[in-house]
Amino acid sequence: QVQLVESGGGLVQPGGSLRLSCSASKSIVSIYDMGWYRQAPGKQRELVATITSGYSTNYADFVKGRFTISRDNAEKTVYLQMKSLEPDDTAVYYCNAHLPPRWGGGDYWGQGTQVTVSS
Repeated sequence: QVQLVESGGGLVQPGGSLRLSCSASKSIVSIYDMGWYRQAPGKQRELVATITSGYSTNYADFVKGRFTISRDNAEKTVYLQMKSLEPDDTAVYYCNAHLPPRWGGGDYWGQGTQVTVSS
């Protein structure tokens, strides 16, 4: 099992930037696929971006060109660099660690970090 702790959220003006961090309790090298999801009030949780153990990335259409996901396996940390933020980006952002079935399977979540985009 892996514990995840997100940080870096806050209040930012439209057009601003934030970098979210997700620190894992154990090594994620070569095994876990990592991702960021978000949930706005009254809405379902939705995928923002993922990065596989092989560093392949995938983004939701609504963040392409604005957000960048990256991982530092040595630091056991995954990042989400967000720029050109919009009010619709306001949500709680959650880090996810996905263990593929060939390694036993499982999904782990952090507690979330609030991002508020407002003037």
